[in-house]
Amino acid sequence: MVEDERDVIQSASGGKAEAFGLLYDHYVTQIYRFILVKVGGQREEAEDLTHQVFLQAWHGMRKGRYRDLGLPFSSWLYQIARNLVIDHYRRTRPTVELDEERHDTPVDLGNEARIDTKQQVAVLLRALENMKEAERELILLRFVEDLSVRETAAAMGKTEGAIKVMQHRTLAKLKKNIGDES
Repeated sequence: MVEDERDVIQSASGGKAEAFGLLYDHYVTQIYRFILVKVGGQREEAEDLTHQVFLQAWHGMRKGRYRDLGLPFSSWLYQIARNLVIDHYRRTRPTVELDEERHDTPVDLGNEARIDTKQQVAVLLRALENMKEAERELILLRFVEDLSVRETAAAMGKTEGAIKVMQHRTLAKLKKNIGDES
């Protein structure tokens, strides 16, 4: 990000908007992407929730709610994002259908490879649909957002040990679900 993120965070906590702007610029894309997946690709909702994440972070920092626990600043943002998405679904309770067409590969593959990739994605999506929300969130944070076990634990409000156990069980369940699809 910047040379010393802690200095930027300290400045932002002191009310310096320019410092918070640096944090925003650095993290907005990954927080938006996380929320976009969580709200089923609904861009307007993802944009609104992303805006709310950074508003809450800004107000929280100015009120001294952010504490440096030795984790990346993004862990706190993911935690805010996760809670806002949960609150959003409590209010709206929508039903979301996964659209296989959204998951085309960006690489120009031959027809056979494209069909094979689409089939693999479809199998994976069906397997994920049969999992609990927390398990899908774990997969998203660990393997899509590429967070460490420690960062995932902070974002999900669990211990590192609990995340390791949950990851092991979730991957075993995912493997079984994919095997059942084949």
